[in-house]
Amino acid sequence: MNTAPVPASAEEPRWLTDEEQRVWRSYVQATTLLEDHLDRQLQRDAGMPHIYYGLLVKLAESPQRRLRMTELAMYAKITRSRLSHAIARLEKNGWVRREDCPSDKRGQFAVLADEGLEVLQRTAPGHVAAVRAAVFDRLTPEQQNSLGEIMRIVAEGLEPDEAGADLPWLR
Repeated sequence: MNTAPVPASAEEPRWLTDEEQRVWRSYVQATTLLEDHLDRQLQRDAGMPHIYYGLLVKLAESPQRRLRMTELAMYAKITRSRLSHAIARLEKNGWVRREDCPSDKRGQFAVLADEGLEVLQRTAPGHVAAVRAAVFDRLTPEQQNSLGEIMRIVAEGLEPDEAGADLPWLR
């Protein structure tokens, strides 16, 4: 067994303060519990995870209920592989179909099928109620505004504009 001391790095990490650690752990706990809560509600009501619901919503909001797969991956903030798997599951349910892109032989569209729109319309009231009860009903309007601003700043910081950025939908 080697008992030689490990050399200290040239730069010591900027450790979180006690207050930053408290905030960080609260954030992690809340987001983990919220995602679980929404997943359970959507699994119970529609047999799908939260991420699939978000894909159906984005397609429903898109012109002709269709969107290029690359744009859908960027919206969902997921890898193309994860999106392809999700779309395959949604296709199996008859909720989405893929169409080839006529102007780009490598591109494909995801299209929300009528059955998918029906599931979304049937599921939306329960999902909105779950979101409202878990988040918005617990916060004052000022806290809601602050949360929105904070999350926008964090998201913008994680989505750099420079070429070569390591973003999920580019993988």
